[in-house]
Amino acid sequence: MVSVLGTYECKLDAKGRFMFPVQFKNQMGEELKRGFVIKRSIFKKCLELFPIEQWQTETAMVSKLNMFRKKNADFVTKFMAGVKPVELDGTGRLLIPKDLLRYGDITKEIVLTSVVNRIEIWDRSQYELAVDYDPDDFASLAEDVMGELEIE
Repeated sequence: MVSVLGTYECKLDAKGRFMFPVQFKNQMGEELKRGFVIKRSIFKKCLELFPIEQWQTETAMVSKLNMFRKKNADFVTKFMAGVKPVELDGTGRLLIPKDLLRYGDITKEIVLTSVVNRIEIWDRSQYELAVDYDPDDFASLAEDVMGELEIE
């Protein structure tokens, strides 16, 4: 599994392309050549960029759902909405499809941020709103989410 680390600001050109950060390229190594899948995020107003290997892991989980249950079929339809394979062009740029730009309200300035095994792509202003938080609220969330984990 590929894991990347970092947050980088980029600019889109008129066609919706951006230079993929060299730091991510270096971390991904050979996996970079296999390409990506880009899709809408489930919980946030951003896009998710999956290395192919991680996308295969995600879809393996989804493929186990019983498609004769309506809620499962509805979920898969929404989960797969707008999914597209993408790859870097010869100059290291990645094209974000127009429908996904619209979904994420993405304009000219974007933020790419690592989320363990995928990269989120945000409109810069939306990203700033998403990460602007009250420290006490975040402390409470951290306790709720991480407080029950057993540390080995």
